Amino acid sequence: MNIHNVTINKDIKIQMRDGVNLYTDIYFPSDENHKPIYDLPILLERTPYDKKALNLTQRYNHFCQNGYIVITQDCRGCYASEGELYFLTQEAEDGADTLDWIGKQNWFNGPVGTFGTSYQAWTQSAAATQNPKFLNAMIVNMGGSNAFTSTVRQSGAMELRFIAWAFWHSALNTNKDLKNIETDFALNNYSFENLLNNWPIKKGLTPLSLVPSYEKWAFDILTKTKYDEFWKHPGFAIDEYWNEHPDIPMIYVGGWYDSYTRATLENYDGLSKLKNSEVKVIIGPWTHGTTQPELTYSGDLEFGKEASIGSFSDFHLAWYNKWFKNNSESDYLYKNPIKLFVMGSGDGHKTKEGRIFHGGFWREEQEWPLKRSKFTKFYLDSNNNLSSTQSSNSNESITFAYDPSNPVPTIGANISSLAGLRPVDSKVRSPHEVPAAARRYNIVEPGGFNQKQEKRFYGTKEPYSNLSERLDVLTFQSELLSKDTEITGPIEATLYVSSDCVDTDFTVKLIDVYPSTKDFPDGFSLNLTDGIIRMRYRNSFTKEEFMKENEVYKVKIILYPTSNIFKKGHRIRVDVSSSNYPKFDFNPNTGEPIGLNKQQTVANNSVHFSEKYPSHITLPIV
Repeated sequence: MNIHNVTINKDIKIQMRDGVNLYTDIYFPSDENHKPIYDLPILLERTPYDKKALNLTQRYNHFCQNGYIVITQDCRGCYASEGELYFLTQEAEDGADTLDWIGKQNWFNGPVGTFGTSYQAWTQSAAATQNPKFLNAMIVNMGGSNAFTSTVRQSGAMELRFIAWAFWHSALNTNKDLKNIETDFALNNYSFENLLNNWPIKKGLTPLSLVPSYEKWAFDILTKTKYDEFWKHPGFAIDEYWNEHPDIPMIYVGGWYDSYTRATLENYDGLSKLKNSEVKVIIGPWTHGTTQPELTYSGDLEFGKEASIGSFSDFHLAWYNKWFKNNSESDYLYKNPIKLFVMGSGDGHKTKEGRIFHGGFWREEQEWPLKRSKFTKFYLDSNNNLSSTQSSNSNESITFAYDPSNPVPTIGANISSLAGLRPVDSKVRSPHEVPAAARRYNIVEPGGFNQKQEKRFYGTKEPYSNLSERLDVLTFQSELLSKDTEITGPIEATLYVSSDCVDTDFTVKLIDVYPSTKDFPDGFSLNLTDGIIRMRYRNSFTKEEFMKENEVYKVKIILYPTSNIFKKGHRIRVDVSSSNYPKFDFNPNTGEPIGLNKQQTVANNSVHFSEKYPSHITLPIV
């Protein structure tokens, strides 16, 4: 039964253990006389994106109208709250202090659940590492498990979306202690794309220097490249604190094209093994964001109406109604621990929106990885083939020149936040007179796309050829498949590589190759997932080991998991290169400190294929 009236107590100051006040709004359901009703469960979201933002308040009102007290708080240094934001590292203590405050209020009757997407997923997971007393259930939508291994950095490389985040978030943040009006305009009218064209970022030489707190943490995450105590903080390394995490019902939500796909499944797998309470996961074909589970497409892919789960707000209500109101009757709830969307059952026709119909269907599972998966090696060879047969040749290799001044552009990916802001007219009184949603745009588009250069993709160049035609991209593809082949699970590539430089990168991308059709006469080469390794960290994330010239090294590259049917008549393709920019920072190949290099050089990199050097990718075939 809906409660139609909402009473909001605004800008309540909640003091943290260090004396900083975080400003908080409380939405109370109220009766016909607008009298707040206190004897109700509580939902908490802590956000760096303005607790008053329309897209947030609409959800808060919906939850409140359906019988929940909703508490929302601006994170430290963001919008109304005091203090300085230092990316993620304050959220464990601040979240725990906020939950403790809630539990001490005279109107408190519990229980308390948390929710949120992206940074708001981090805030609740970070708080949970403190084993807070007043936390009873969670919905974690598209959040991290370990910032170093699979989010902020990946196998030594930097995901540049977080540097972009520093620029656009500092521009949009209206915290009164952060900046003056001149600084505000400078930040809002700066083009991050210009910075990408002149990478690496130089301290003190961009508008980010006008907000020193942002510049400090941006350079810290860029230049602190070893897995040490900095990265093991509970705000960064959720997985280091799974044992301290409360044993409560949790559901993790992710997407195959989300930037947190690996982290979502890591959290589910780790916590489901440690806890007795119900832990579930749902993975759709989505990209990153709160509204994505409601959509039927990702990038240039259409999956069909079945891909949408409907109202994501009602999905939340179904979960919390089950645990807090003893009501499990809902179409949103699923029986088994895992619900995943298997992509790729579509016929490949072009939709009226111009997307390729990739299709797919939902399936429930009991475990991850799937026990019935057959982890099958597909070997690369010097003839650009990909097959289950290992080469018997004694020693073969392919060498390519990787030039950091001309990196391979990112065309679709598991990516988020790599965005910019359109400039505002200096004649307006404040940059914030123009809605942020109207100004923000993606520099790199998330999702699935044909691996062909187009003007709309950052870093692409005329004549806009296929990425596979670049001399620094090695392609290996199977024969035409004689039957539908499903790949669902974690993916790992093992390469034998060498270089004439002391350090370089190697990247791997898994691609579903459509044949030529009337709608797509040149076919469609669909990116599914990718991974990278920075060679100085090939053996350890705590110790650098530089390469010896032309010595062959065995490396393992973890790609994000996926689920896809390669249909009969398609091909499985693997692309190997040394850059994927600007999803990842490019390696200058010089061995200089990462993010601080002053030089760059061309690397002649080789991939080896032989009985001695069996380069391959391992695919989970279902």
